[in-house]
Amino acid sequence: MQIVILYLTTAALFLVFDAVMLKTVMNPLFKEHIGDWLLNDIRLLPAIVFYLFYVGGVLWFVSLPALRAGVPVSALINGAIIGALAYGTFEFTNYAILRDWSLQMVVVDVAWGAVLTGFSAWIGVTLTRAFI
Repeated sequence: MQIVILYLTTAALFLVFDAVMLKTVMNPLFKEHIGDWLLNDIRLLPAIVFYLFYVGGVLWFVSLPALRAGVPVSALINGAIIGALAYGTFEFTNYAILRDWSLQMVVVDVAWGAVLTGFSAWIGVTLTRAFI
Protein backbone atom coordinates (compact mmCIF):
# COMPACT_ATOMS: atom_id res chain seq x y z
CA MET A 1 0.00 0.00 0.00
CA GLN A 2 2.90 2.32 0.76
CA ILE A 3 4.21 2.13 -2.82
CA VAL A 4 0.73 2.82 -4.23
CA ILE A 5 0.36 5.96 -2.09
CA LEU A 6 3.88 7.06 -3.01
CA TYR A 7 3.29 6.52 -6.74
CA LEU A 8 -0.10 8.21 -6.83
CA THR A 9 0.94 11.26 -4.82
CA THR A 10 4.17 11.73 -6.77
CA ALA A 11 2.46 11.22 -10.14
CA ALA A 12 -0.42 13.58 -9.29
CA LEU A 13 1.96 16.34 -8.19
CA PHE A 14 4.22 15.81 -11.19
CA LEU A 15 1.34 15.90 -13.68
CA VAL A 16 -0.39 18.96 -12.22
CA PHE A 17 2.79 21.04 -11.94
CA ASP A 18 4.04 19.97 -15.36
CA ALA A 19 0.71 20.72 -17.03
CA VAL A 20 0.79 24.27 -15.68
CA MET A 21 4.41 24.78 -16.72
CA LEU A 22 3.86 23.32 -20.18
CA LYS A 23 0.87 25.55 -20.83
CA THR A 24 2.22 28.79 -19.40
CA VAL A 25 5.97 28.70 -20.09
CA MET A 26 7.22 25.84 -22.24
CA ASN A 27 4.60 25.93 -24.99
CA PRO A 28 5.08 29.65 -25.69
CA LEU A 29 8.87 29.22 -25.53
CA PHE A 30 8.86 26.29 -27.93
CA LYS A 31 6.41 28.08 -30.26
CA GLU A 32 8.79 31.04 -30.41
CA HIS A 33 11.75 28.90 -31.51
CA ILE A 34 10.31 25.84 -33.27
CA GLY A 35 6.63 26.68 -33.71
CA ASP A 36 6.30 25.19 -37.18
CA TRP A 37 7.58 21.84 -35.87
CA LEU A 38 4.87 21.50 -33.21
CA LEU A 39 1.71 19.45 -33.59
CA ASN A 40 -1.66 21.15 -33.11
CA ASP A 41 -2.65 18.36 -30.71
CA ILE A 42 -0.22 16.29 -28.69
CA ARG A 43 0.15 12.57 -29.21
CA LEU A 44 -1.39 11.39 -25.95
CA LEU A 45 -0.11 7.79 -25.87
CA PRO A 46 3.63 8.66 -25.90
CA ALA A 47 3.00 11.32 -23.23
CA ILE A 48 1.20 8.81 -21.01
CA VAL A 49 3.95 6.22 -21.49
CA PHE A 50 6.61 8.79 -20.59
CA TYR A 51 4.85 9.95 -17.43
CA LEU A 52 4.07 6.43 -16.19
CA PHE A 53 7.63 5.19 -16.66
CA TYR A 54 9.35 8.40 -15.55
CA VAL A 55 7.47 8.53 -12.24
CA GLY A 56 8.18 4.81 -11.79
CA GLY A 57 11.88 5.45 -12.33
CA VAL A 58 11.85 8.35 -9.88
CA LEU A 59 10.24 6.10 -7.28
CA TRP A 60 12.76 3.31 -7.84
CA PHE A 61 15.90 5.43 -7.84
CA VAL A 62 14.90 8.34 -5.59
CA SER A 63 11.71 8.13 -3.56
CA LEU A 64 11.80 4.58 -2.21
CA PRO A 65 15.39 4.90 -0.94
CA ALA A 66 14.50 8.23 0.71
CA LEU A 67 11.34 6.77 2.24
CA ARG A 68 13.15 3.70 3.58
CA ALA A 69 15.94 5.83 5.02
CA GLY A 70 13.45 8.24 6.56
CA VAL A 71 15.17 11.22 4.92
CA PRO A 72 12.68 13.04 2.66
CA VAL A 73 15.19 15.78 1.79
CA SER A 74 17.30 13.20 -0.02
CA ALA A 75 14.35 12.75 -2.40
CA LEU A 76 14.50 16.48 -3.12
CA ILE A 77 18.24 16.46 -3.83
CA ASN A 78 18.44 13.17 -5.71
CA GLY A 79 15.21 13.92 -7.57
CA ALA A 80 16.67 17.22 -8.76
CA ILE A 81 19.77 15.41 -10.00
CA ILE A 82 17.74 12.75 -11.84
CA GLY A 83 15.47 15.45 -13.27
CA ALA A 84 18.38 17.49 -14.58
CA LEU A 85 19.93 14.37 -16.11
CA ALA A 86 16.72 13.19 -17.76
CA TYR A 87 15.59 16.54 -19.09
CA GLY A 88 19.17 17.43 -19.95
CA THR A 89 19.52 14.32 -22.09
CA PHE A 90 16.64 15.48 -24.25
CA GLU A 91 17.58 19.13 -24.33
CA PHE A 92 21.34 18.93 -24.83
CA THR A 93 21.00 16.25 -27.51
CA ASN A 94 18.54 18.40 -29.42
CA TYR A 95 20.70 21.49 -28.95
CA ALA A 96 23.70 19.57 -30.29
CA ILE A 97 21.99 18.38 -33.47
CA LEU A 98 19.07 20.68 -34.32
CA ARG A 99 19.71 24.06 -35.90
CA ASP A 100 16.73 25.93 -34.41
CA TRP A 101 17.01 24.54 -30.89
CA SER A 102 17.84 27.43 -28.57
CA LEU A 103 20.01 27.64 -25.49
CA GLN A 104 17.11 29.36 -23.74
CA MET A 105 14.96 26.25 -24.26
CA VAL A 106 17.75 24.08 -22.85
CA VAL A 107 18.29 26.17 -19.72
CA VAL A 108 14.60 26.59 -18.90
CA ASP A 109 13.67 22.95 -19.48
CA VAL A 110 16.65 21.44 -17.64
CA ALA A 111 16.05 23.72 -14.67
CA TRP A 112 12.37 22.83 -14.74
CA GLY A 113 13.12 19.10 -14.90
CA ALA A 114 15.31 19.41 -11.82
CA VAL A 115 12.80 21.46 -9.84
CA LEU A 116 9.78 19.41 -10.91
CA THR A 117 11.34 16.03 -10.24
CA GLY A 118 12.98 17.00 -6.97
CA PHE A 119 9.91 18.75 -5.60
CA SER A 120 7.49 15.99 -6.70
CA ALA A 121 9.68 13.28 -5.17
CA TRP A 122 10.13 15.20 -1.93
CA ILE A 123 6.45 16.01 -1.45
CA GLY A 124 5.50 12.47 -2.48
CA VAL A 125 7.76 11.00 0.20
CA THR A 126 6.61 13.53 2.78
CA LEU A 127 2.92 12.85 2.14
CA THR A 128 3.43 9.09 2.09
CA ARG A 129 5.17 9.27 5.47
CA ALA A 130 2.19 11.23 6.81
CA PHE A 131 -0.28 8.58 5.57
CA ILE A 132 1.56 5.51 6.87
